[in-house]
Amino acid sequence: MPCPLPEKETGNIHIHDLIIIGGGPGGLTAGIYAQRAALDTLLLEKGLPGGQMNNTDMVENWPGIESISGAELSTAMADHVRSYGLEIQQQEVRQIEPCLGHHLVHLADDRKLAAYALIIAAGGSPRKLGVPGEDANYGKGVSYCAVCDGFFFRNKTVVVVGGGDSALEEALYLAKIAAKVYLVHRREEFRGGMILQKRVKAEKNIELHLNAVVTAIQSDRQGVTGVALEDTTSGEQRELACDGVFIFIGFMPDNSLVPAGTKMNADGFVVTDEKCETRLPGIFVVGDLREKYVKQIITAAADGCIAAQAAARHVENRKGDGQ
Repeated sequence: MPCPLPEKETGNIHIHDLIIIGGGPGGLTAGIYAQRAALDTLLLEKGLPGGQMNNTDMVENWPGIESISGAELSTAMADHVRSYGLEIQQQEVRQIEPCLGHHLVHLADDRKLAAYALIIAAGGSPRKLGVPGEDANYGKGVSYCAVCDGFFFRNKTVVVVGGGDSALEEALYLAKIAAKVYLVHRREEFRGGMILQKRVKAEKNIELHLNAVVTAIQSDRQGVTGVALEDTTSGEQRELACDGVFIFIGFMPDNSLVPAGTKMNADGFVVTDEKCETRLPGIFVVGDLREKYVKQIITAAADGCIAAQAAARHVENRKGDGQ
């Protein structure tokens, strides 16, 4: 649909070639390739560049670097993209309005920006257990980030819930801080990588509780005191005393900015073509918000590269059409 350009009444009309929404590895990589393609590009990030990567203790699968902290890799990526002159603004986006020829981005400060192409790299947030005591004890022993909160549980006992890479990585991180780590997983086998599984099983102060689910988080006035477990095979009920619960059971896509009419799967992840483009021409989605087989830093970066190259072609075509 046609949309009025922002600031039209003042005559100061500017349409960016590309606006990138989100500064995680996908958004930052898109910024690098957009600058190399000489696109007039703006990156909007409401938090720190790097996104969820800042909360990762160690990254050990980024090619060429055996081990680096998530915060260090975030800084390195942001410095890299800034070296190309990319403008990064710390702004929250409230709405995306698809239009013919260009698209509008509504900011939290009531400004509107226009661009021929958009790359949405909004990521998501940790999935919750949805059990009694979880919300009430958030910040009082319940956490979704070991790097952020692990310090508060030095020499204490914690429960880690989950069986993927994140859960195994965070359990290993907490094992260096806490006196005891109980790792609870609903199945017999973990989903995480074999190297991580071997490390977890070899760690002396990690105790595995497999085929078990947390049914409640217990607490007193000071905070978390334990968890109630249920055996998934026998139905047996038991309890574990602990001081904190760290939950790593998946990721919820932040699709609130995705325009209506965009195809999504049953879990809310955006379906795109091989160029990371949605059904709406000129609107691309990258990173953890996009439906794909593997969600890793390297695949988010790959998405950013692909989307920026495709966006450059889209912008070229739009300008060639005089729109």
